[in-house]
Amino acid sequence: MSKSRDIYRRMKSVDSTKKITRTMEMVATAKLARAQGRVIRARPYSAQLMDMIARLATPDLAESQPLLRQPDRIARAAVVLVTSNRGLCGAFNANLIRTAQAQLRELGEAGADVEFHVYGNKGISYFRFRGVEMAHTRNDLGDPPATEDARSLIEDLAARFVSGELDAIRLVFAEFRNMVSTPPSVRQILPVGVGGARNGPQPFFILDPSEEGILDHLLPLYVTNSTYSALLETAAAEQAARRTAMKSATDNANEFLDNLRRTYNRARQAEITNQIAEIIGGADALDG
Repeated sequence: MSKSRDIYRRMKSVDSTKKITRTMEMVATAKLARAQGRVIRARPYSAQLMDMIARLATPDLAESQPLLRQPDRIARAAVVLVTSNRGLCGAFNANLIRTAQAQLRELGEAGADVEFHVYGNKGISYFRFRGVEMAHTRNDLGDPPATEDARSLIEDLAARFVSGELDAIRLVFAEFRNMVSTPPSVRQILPVGVGGARNGPQPFFILDPSEEGILDHLLPLYVTNSTYSALLETAAAEQAARRTAMKSATDNANEFLDNLRRTYNRARQAEITNQIAEIIGGADALDG
């Protein structure tokens, strides 16, 4: 009897866990739909902004624009890692952390002095536990992210790039491709890269103000928008990863429950058979 009772308790426990994972899957699905919509709406604006900058940026203008400055070598760089504040999303954070470590290693081997900025509880706790020095940490990015979050994240670093204190700023984030593909990605925020974009015939424009005046406005906007779009993609990728992880957990719980039910039924059948045999044996003993 005790064996079937233990199996029954385990079934109840697994069923309770399944209800939790199923609920989290549905919540992640609802959040993912909204996050995916924000990503899709933001992409055309980012593409048009980059295209406009590429059409305006000539080699002469690139020399006069601090945000287009291409250093001969990277002596000092900043790596910015964006992770989630919460777990239960599979290997989402582990992949981002691994990519950030590869960037730190690559820049360090190239002789650059690297400072590390980490956003999100999961990344902060991972590197703090391992004693990795972090120049700045933060876990209060909005859900969903806002343009103010992106501006506060990149504004100071961009100012240091303009002053020449930094030669490169790289952002490690999760790229949202579809519901099941959210690989880690590295985006060079600064310097703004527009190489090769002016190839081929270009349309003629009459510009007012000048090209330089327009770039003075567009380049800081692009830097903020590039950071903002990365935050949006990471937020959508997190929900996609959590939905996939919770769906897998729910499916595993269902499979485990099926196995437990079969084991429970066999155990109950064996116990009933033993009880019947004991009753028959007792009756025979009384008759004898």
